[in-house]
Amino acid sequence: MTQPTTPEPIDYLLIGHVTADLQADQSISLGGTASFSGLTAASLGHKVGLVTSCASDLPLDPLAGIQKWVIQSDKSTVFRNEGLGRTRVQHLYSSATRIIADHIPQPWQNCQLVHFGPIAAEIDPNIVELFPNALVCLTPQGWYRQADDEGVVRHVDWPEGLALLARADAVVLSMEDLRGDEHKVEELAGICKLLAVTENRNGARVFSQGKVRHFSAPPVELVEDTGAGDIFAACFFHRLQKTKDPWEAARFAVQLSSCSVTRRRLQSVPTQNEIEQANNPMLA
Repeated sequence: MTQPTTPEPIDYLLIGHVTADLQADQSISLGGTASFSGLTAASLGHKVGLVTSCASDLPLDPLAGIQKWVIQSDKSTVFRNEGLGRTRVQHLYSSATRIIADHIPQPWQNCQLVHFGPIAAEIDPNIVELFPNALVCLTPQGWYRQADDEGVVRHVDWPEGLALLARADAVVLSMEDLRGDEHKVEELAGICKLLAVTENRNGARVFSQGKVRHFSAPPVELVEDTGAGDIFAACFFHRLQKTKDPWEAARFAVQLSSCSVTRRRLQSVPTQNEIEQANNPMLA
């Protein structure tokens, strides 16, 4: 696995592990926020830079078109998912190298949109200090997860993350991430500048400047929802940066993430036709 000595300019920096997701037939499918959000941001027209870590034998060919800065690791982050939505059970078998500030290429530290996308608490939150002037976006689900002795992923509290949540310009979480806890939603809405909470087939709620609005999802046939939250997040952050309007960002993200669940795995990334329709609501 090779990478350029000097990274090329980017406008969407994504930090987090790509994952090797074990399928029922024991094959491997590339996953993680790094994969789903990265490919979505690229489809939306961004020059994406990904700082990640994995073993050298994990094929990253599906991420063609994304500039990758790979921290070498003896292991990749390996998950197995069972079920859909709130019934999903995750198993974590191994984790790649933890990402710290020293791993972020200097040329990318000027990027104006930075997306922290941990999947297994693999990112040092102090990295945020490198980006005092960027739009700082979080999908902090991976900081709310911990595997037990048998590798089953459980929800954990993340009290030390409150300062980072308050520092971020936009945060996206799911009701699944918060175990359906409305008290936690209320608490986070009071901490975050802008919070979007996805609710599976029910769409999403957005909390901004003391206001909350719900955005319904169009009815679609669910095939697989893996990665839908990551696709929502990339669409939301993209549209927020472009329009500065959280309500428009949510409308756009709900529409495209709803399309995503009608396809499997990385095929769920928005198509150019879907993006065109979301850009022009009258075409939908």
